[in-house]
Amino acid sequence: MAKAPKKRKLASGFSVRLVILALLAVLGWQLWRMQDQLETARTQEQQLRQQVQLQQQANDALQKSIDQGGSQEEMERIARDELGLVTPGERVFVDIGR
Repeated sequence: MAKAPKKRKLASGFSVRLVILALLAVLGWQLWRMQDQLETARTQEQQLRQQVQLQQQANDALQKSIDQGGSQEEMERIARDELGLVTPGERVFVDIGR
């Protein structure tokens, strides 16, 4: 009769090892997936940093333009080129051949 409890103990030890092995496999797979997600996030972070840097350069250029835009010559240039305004008595000829 001593043999029957030994078989159960042996079978339960095997099932415990099997469950532990399955848990380790699941944890390893989850760790691999998280590593992949982390790499994707790092790539996205780098892209966003580059976008921020480019936007900062554009903002700096606009700020410089605003700071220099207060001169009389710059205002006249904008009025002529972008708004189509002319000074009193000035004649404007439009080339319709374009």
